[in-house]
Amino acid sequence: MKKKSPDTQKLQEILHSSKLVRGSFLGTDRRGVLEIIDADAAEMARLGVGPEVLAGRMQEITDLAQKSLGNWVKIDNKRQAMTQEARGNLVCPWPHPAKFAKRVTTVKMIDSDKSIQWADLNIHLIAKHGFFEGRGSAFRIEPAELIDMIF
Repeated sequence: MKKKSPDTQKLQEILHSSKLVRGSFLGTDRRGVLEIIDADAAEMARLGVGPEVLAGRMQEITDLAQKSLGNWVKIDNKRQAMTQEARGNLVCPWPHPAKFAKRVTTVKMIDSDKSIQWADLNIHLIAKHGFFEGRGSAFRIEPAELIDMIF
């Protein structure tokens, strides 16, 4: 087993802490952050969608929904979306300066109750770090479910 670098160990501790978000970024997942990222990257490669493309689509939907804050907006013939915002910002747990509004976007299929949600921070975490959060965290997004919902 490969030994974690001090930087990886510190990141792991930050992600496991609940100081930045309720319940931590890792939730109940027992895997290390690099293992989580690698597994999700493999799943995305299998599905043929890169993190930048996925995050770009998420941002596009958030931008459309934000125009009608709090109300459903038709994204296409299959989907509608809504954003809700709270005061304050969330910061990226990686060691760089990045703040994001506490905004949650919900996408719902028009013909069913199937839905998925993400925060603005999730868009950044996926695009820049390939991180979908750990299983059991409040905002864990399964790559296959997200791809299925927004494409």
